[in-house]
Amino acid sequence: QVHLVESGGGLVQPGGSLRLSCAASGRTFSSYGMGWFRQAPGKEREFVASINWSGGSTYSTDSVKGRFTISRDNAKNTVSLQMNSLKPEDTAVYYCAANRRGGNQRYSGGYDYWGQGTQVTVSS
Repeated sequence: QVHLVESGGGLVQPGGSLRLSCAASGRTFSSYGMGWFRQAPGKEREFVASINWSGGSTYSTDSVKGRFTISRDNAKNTVSLQMNSLKPEDTAVYYCAANRRGGNQRYSGGYDYWGQGTQVTVSS
């Protein structure tokens, strides 16, 4: 069992930056693949970025490439999402997720554990 807690969300102006963090419990964090998803009001949850168990492979959706960076620190049981050049359309609740297979999953169905989410609002 893995318990995930997101932090770092908030209100930011367009063009600004935020860094989201996800803290995971459990001794097996380093074996899990991790991902970030987001859900805007009235929309389905969508994939943002993922990273495999070692951090050696990452993937992000086209709309955030060049702006968002996912990383992990297995010694600290954390995964982060650095978000730069934020746009109003990035406004959503952001969720951290973990998959036991350790891979670089882009589909929500491939994840076993989810956090409660953190709100990101991009507005002037």
